[in-house]
Amino acid sequence: MSILVDENSRVVIQGITGREGTFHTKRMLEYGTVVAAGVTPGKGGKKVEDVPVFNTLKDAVDKEGANVSCIFVPPPFAADAIMEASSAGLKVIVCITEGIPTLDMVKVTSFLKDNDSVLIGPNCPGIISPGKTKVGIMPGPIHMQGEMAVISRSGTLTYEVVGQLTGAGLGQSTCIGIGGDPIIGTTFIDHLKWFKEDTETKGVVLIGEIGGTAEEEAAAYIKKEFNKPVIAFIAGQTAPPGRRMGHAGAIISGGEGRAEDKISALKAGGITVCLNLGNLGQTALEVMGKS
Repeated sequence: MSILVDENSRVVIQGITGREGTFHTKRMLEYGTVVAAGVTPGKGGKKVEDVPVFNTLKDAVDKEGANVSCIFVPPPFAADAIMEASSAGLKVIVCITEGIPTLDMVKVTSFLKDNDSVLIGPNCPGIISPGKTKVGIMPGPIHMQGEMAVISRSGTLTYEVVGQLTGAGLGQSTCIGIGGDPIIGTTFIDHLKWFKEDTETKGVVLIGEIGGTAEEEAAAYIKKEFNKPVIAFIAGQTAPPGRRMGHAGAIISGGEGRAEDKISALKAGGITVCLNLGNLGQTALEVMGKS
């Protein structure tokens, strides 16, 4: 099984005629994703990689049955694109766009409270269910279908971890980059709840980073509610306080968000913490009893 997306997902690309939208539409099609439609206002009637383009998302949903959105819209317009997707009834919305103003995301999160759409991102690589579909920008060939879930705040580290898991013979059920911005659509806990119910997911790799309290909250949930093995890695272990490291959300401030605090919380939650990223694949093998 997989969560949120699978081979039956019909994807619409918002911003399909832009450089990034066009490039990654081609990559998704090559992977086998059903890209049913694209949307760019004023470009309706055109085709990109033989995918029909519409002026509005409602037209894409009505005419092509799209049920998952992938957004490559520029930052000033991305929040409106997310809300348009939710208003059109799309259940899963993946926002790749980086640099959306924080106040715009405040409006988005308030808007989504009244809808049942699941937002992944923004500023994320997306979601992939190996062998079924990929909605985003991750390199497809490194993935292998299997029983390990991956949830990550870092796109690049997701690829490194997936590469190690695949190299170790541990396939993945679904891999998700939740995004590194201060305000994102779904959290570690949201996805852990879905993976808890997925009978074919046997273990989870959680990739965190400095800043915020998402990892500590996930640790508390795992200790109380989650009954599958979890392996974690925290990026930024040597980052100095007050220094932004990569993502907008990866900054230590106000005495919160330090790597050592996250690692302590994860260990207290019964989670295996891998301190050396290069050993994560082997650690996962040992935790899953396959070494």
